[in-house]
Amino acid sequence: MGNIGLELRPAGNSVFGPTFANNRPRKLYSRDRVSQFLPTRPAHMKISIIVPAFNEEKLLRDSLKSIRAAASQFDDREWAWELIVCDNNSTDKTPVIAHEEGAVVVFEPINQISRARNRGAAAAKGEWMLFIDADSHPSAQLLGEVAEQIETGRALAGGSTLRMDEGGLSLRCVNGLWNVISRVTRWAAGSFIWVEAGAFREIGGFSDELYASEELDLFARLKRLARRRRKRVIILTRHPMVTSARKVKLYTPGELLGILWKTVVGFGRPLKDKEACHMWYDGRR
Repeated sequence: MGNIGLELRPAGNSVFGPTFANNRPRKLYSRDRVSQFLPTRPAHMKISIIVPAFNEEKLLRDSLKSIRAAASQFDDREWAWELIVCDNNSTDKTPVIAHEEGAVVVFEPINQISRARNRGAAAAKGEWMLFIDADSHPSAQLLGEVAEQIETGRALAGGSTLRMDEGGLSLRCVNGLWNVISRVTRWAAGSFIWVEAGAFREIGGFSDELYASEELDLFARLKRLARRRRKRVIILTRHPMVTSARKVKLYTPGELLGILWKTVVGFGRPLKDKEACHMWYDGRR
């Protein structure tokens, strides 16, 4: 899967017609010979879209609707796709809303983002997986870019730059800084990840030791695998993923900076402590 397909057929008429120089025939490629060097779209491709969700009744419905609309890019290519929501032990109407929006709903009882993503991946049947957060809204153009990368046969995984759905100058500056870091390091934000299913399973998926920043750990391992396979990890930039800025409203600057400071001075060890990562698990919505 993902390889460039080549169709070998006998040469037909010339692309430009017969050409002669000094009364000697000039060898030209035919249309069919030229087609040998062009990639063909993968046939019968299937995409699995996985949405981890913990108490997301306020935002989930709109997110799933936007995902369905954007997935028209796969329909246009006659690719099959499925939508999977992993209910991560929600106490609200999250699984009900997911069912109503036509998603396959799976359950992960341990409240941890990496486990929720892995549980959704375990149920996935696709050759490629897209992980999209329940508060994010991909555009059709963004999913079209993902499809284009899959068609090249050269990509192993990737993400996208981000655009917050609201916020002032300071938040836009932080958002811009992250986008620069993401492009330089080829780290994808957890709100939007696309990855070849075989590669994801080969490296063991998301680490269940981490309660936050599990996507950075995943991409460190994916980049090593990409080098071995001579593939690419790509951060898309033309159509940023729109994602919620709600954490800025729900938590004070002191709380946000406190988590960052503890992570830095603790050399990442707090990321393995659920209490230290309470911002993702305390249920504030």
